[in-house]
Amino acid sequence: MDSAQLDQFIHGKRVTFEGSKSSTREFARHLDASDPLASFRKEFLIPSKADLKDPHPEAKPVEKCNDPSDPCIYFCGNSLGLQPKNTQTLIAEELRIWATRGVQGHFNHPLSRPWVSAPEEVNTHMANVVGALPEEVSVMGTLTANIHTLLASFYKPEVTKKGRYKIIIEGKAFPSDHYAVESQIEWHGLDPKDALVTIFPEGDRKVLTTDQICRVIDENASTTAVLWLSGVQYYTGQAFDIKAITRHAQNKGILVGWDLAHAVGNILLELHEWGVDFAAWCTYKYLSSGPGGIAGIFVHEKHASPERHRLAGWWGHDKASRFTMDNVFRPMPGAAGYQMSNPSILDIAALLSSLSLYSKATMSAIRTKSVQMTGYLDYLLHSQFEPYDPKPFEIITPQNPASRGAQLSLIFREGLMMQVFDGLQERGIIVDERKPDVIRAAPLPLYNTFEEVWDFVQALKEAIDDASKGGVTVGKVEVDIRENGPVSP
Repeated sequence: MDSAQLDQFIHGKRVTFEGSKSSTREFARHLDASDPLASFRKEFLIPSKADLKDPHPEAKPVEKCNDPSDPCIYFCGNSLGLQPKNTQTLIAEELRIWATRGVQGHFNHPLSRPWVSAPEEVNTHMANVVGALPEEVSVMGTLTANIHTLLASFYKPEVTKKGRYKIIIEGKAFPSDHYAVESQIEWHGLDPKDALVTIFPEGDRKVLTTDQICRVIDENASTTAVLWLSGVQYYTGQAFDIKAITRHAQNKGILVGWDLAHAVGNILLELHEWGVDFAAWCTYKYLSSGPGGIAGIFVHEKHASPERHRLAGWWGHDKASRFTMDNVFRPMPGAAGYQMSNPSILDIAALLSSLSLYSKATMSAIRTKSVQMTGYLDYLLHSQFEPYDPKPFEIITPQNPASRGAQLSLIFREGLMMQVFDGLQERGIIVDERKPDVIRAAPLPLYNTFEEVWDFVQALKEAIDDASKGGVTVGKVEVDIRENGPVSP
């Protein structure tokens, strides 16, 4: 591979490499040897293959878990990130302070992390991840609850005038987004059949285009109050052009919000510079805050006025007078004024553990490696399955690196996916499935390696070939369908 070809590879473009070295394990190891983020892998607890097969892992001594000589391949950080090693330490410290100080931990904290101001340090780290000012970010609540909180402030339909009352979303948005948006519409006495505009891919396309989204915005410009889209689509892995779409909608007088659940910690974000009005996200995927970890919101400083209506809670009250208990709500400016209750300190500690790693690595370096790693996976999937006819799967994630994050979504021919998924799990490879036919694979820059990408593709070939023996037509192999009919998806 010459320098020009390497440059193409780094920027995620599929090319035909000279010779076969690029398809070898040795080449993958060469990429790992030159990886500037390689040292971060040791900061995470990676389940071993033995851990995954143990029916009672809770009974195993801690020192017997996470055997580094037999790690699984974990390509599921797009669903739940792995645990940083320091998480247990930080949580244990807070539990110790609770045990020895009780309520005094709120103000008299021996480690200089008083509970009353714990979110502030985390907000600074989070602002760096999403490209925001610290005062534009608040770590709080859970994703769907935060969507409701933000829409309660930003969705003000003109019910009687029949002016701006619609919300535009993806037709295939995550179900929770659909539920939240529809219920907000109904809360205002409107009918989602009239007030909800859904955008589906056109024709045979698997993904939306920026042009299509902008066209729908134009068609509904005079009657739309809010545009609500996902930064990275959960099913296809498509990354939307947040900057361009935001600008186009705002030029039509529409407020723009983003669900960044699959974008935060995955792609580069510049929410302040792009002028996004508001956004919400969870932190347990790419940011590894733990199952159901605390979520976050963004409110642009142009909406920072305390006069903006929001659902009120005492933790959003002006900090200087929060404990005067006078029952007159005076919200803090910015995102902090949207807080309702004091946050879980254990959740804050877990998120701080992860975000400190992201701050040290930087999102720029993380994104650079992600483009390389996903590009390498894309290349191997195409080159290794080239001889198969017909192809066992199609990659529905966009080929353009700027239009995708770490995740590649593979849609399998009918009846094949679950057998392949089970085969990967038997081989100690963790991905996730979305029925009926999609497997999502997401190598993450901070703890996955290029060699793991290579191993994954070899295991995928084995799992697909094994499926052919069970009654599914794969590649050039023709086999009989089972007596009781086609294999169930």
